[in-house]
Amino acid sequence: MVLSIHPGPEATSNHGLVLFNLSASGRVSCMMSGDELNPAAVPQPVEDLHGDGRWLSQHTRFVQECKDGEPEVLFVGDSMVQLMQQCEIWREIFSPLHALNFGLAGDTTCNVLWRLQNGELENIRPKVVVLWVGTNNHEHTADQVAGGIVAIAQLLTNRLPKAKIVVLGLLPRGERPNPLREKNAAVNRLLCSWLPRLGQALFLDLSSEFDHSDGTISSQDMFDYLHLTSTGYRTLAKPLSDLLLQILEETPEERRASLV
Repeated sequence: MVLSIHPGPEATSNHGLVLFNLSASGRVSCMMSGDELNPAAVPQPVEDLHGDGRWLSQHTRFVQECKDGEPEVLFVGDSMVQLMQQCEIWREIFSPLHALNFGLAGDTTCNVLWRLQNGELENIRPKVVVLWVGTNNHEHTADQVAGGIVAIAQLLTNRLPKAKIVVLGLLPRGERPNPLREKNAAVNRLLCSWLPRLGQALFLDLSSEFDHSDGTISSQDMFDYLHLTSTGYRTLAKPLSDLLLQILEETPEERRASLV
């Protein structure tokens, strides 16, 4: 399902008011109702528990790629984004679109916010940013996760005012129905409600493509019932690439009109 998103001043839900505020530096704060800070919208790096500095080294490489590349499409997120680059569909479909892949395994909304605020948007002006993150936010509620995703989208629209932001919905996880799958579905419902309050954003929810009629997920689509196989990525690639091509082929006049 693809939803066109139109501008609006704030995000609300039946669970309370969620405010997305931008400072002059482009930093985002996301407040839940009652002035409670949303922990899923607090930027933070990954703690180097193993002592090899791998996460920070990858972030540093992304920052360098910003200096060397001129992408039209930027992919940002967790392992779902990262592993896409290892599949044929990346070389066949997305790489020809002049795409950069800034996916890091295990990342939460907090980690992506930190990366984007610390160099991963410098010197580049992509026409489209694909954002896919949230399934690793195990410590946060669905409201908090959705708020963290919208906070990232708002940061992107502030830093890249001419770009479209494509937010991918969270996929089901686990072979059979379970609480985490229900949580991801709740996040998607909240995103459908909240994202319309932002400009420049499009929401693409393909979760129904992987949830069979009996409630199961196939290992042919997700080898560990979380990460996609090459077959699973092909299911995702067609509607996503169609949307990206549609955006990239828009004239400047059409792009301005779509944001009104």
